[in-house]
Parts: sequence; structure tokens; C-alpha cells
Amino acid sequence: MTRKLESLFDFPPAEESAQIEPALTTEETRAAIVEIDNTIDKIDAALPAIRNLDASDQELDDIAEMAKESYQNLSDLGFNVDSRYASELFAVASTMLGHALTAKTTKLNKKLKMLDLQLKKLKLDQDAAKNAPEEAMETAHGQVLNRNDLLERLMASRDQKTE
Repeated sequence: MTRKLESLFDFPPAEESAQIEPALTTEETRAAIVEIDNTIDKIDAALPAIRNLDASDQELDDIAEMAKESYQNLSDLGFNVDSRYASELFAVASTMLGHALTAKTTKLNKKLKMLDLQLKKLKLDQDAAKNAPEEAMETAHGQVLNRNDLLERLMASRDQKTE
């Protein structure tokens, strides 16, 4: 910014405004991470609650099989009736085949969606593990001493070695 604009709009000089403070402190960042971890744990707890996915797959397979059988029966019947009635039977038969296709597509979409959710969860877990601060490994215990205390301890240990 130029000095004329600064004076016109009563802005502080550019040197003073160049100092940027951090957006979050360390404590705020840790609190945010803990909150996110708690939210992820809640989501993890909710996901296993979905049960009987295989049962719904079996139901969709049953519907598809019944629709295919109905299609076959109606097609056979359409070939054995008068031609003016056959068109209606073939239309209903094609509807049954459409229901079979819809049931199979629904089953496949459900599996793909579950796979997508699992991949997203895996990616979140990997990102969280990558960005998580490593636990500081405690290597030694220390004490804060002033110079005189340190000298007294050194003298005492030297005296013990000479005895």
C-alpha cells in the first residue's frame, strides 16, 4: 500500500500490519484434535450398528429371481395366446424384467456405497495417523538445580568414591 492510501483511509503503516499472529494456539489445536477424535469415535461406533446387510442382499436376489420367472412365464403365455392380447402380456413381461434389473442394480449400488464409505474411513484413519503428533518418549528424569546444589552433589559423590 502507498503512504497516501494509508493516510487517506487511516490505516496503520505497512510495517506494523505485517505482523500476523497465529490462527490457533497449541492448546486450541489440541482441543480441536480431541474433539475431532471424539467425533470419529462416535462415527465408528455407529457404523457397526448396521446389521443384516446380507439378508437384504438375499431379499434383492429373491425379488430378481421371481421377476425373471414371471418374465419367462408371461413370455411363454404371450406366444400361446392370440396376437391381439400378446402385446399386453409382453409389455408386462418386459416390466418384470425391468424389476429384476432394478433389484440387481440396487444391490450393486449398495455394495459400492459401502465400499466407498470404507475407503473414505480408511483414508481418514491414515490421515489422522500421519498428522498425529508422535508421543514424546521419556528418556530420562531431570531436576532443576541451582549452581550451589549441583556443586554440593558433585562434592558428595566425589567424597563417596574416595572412601
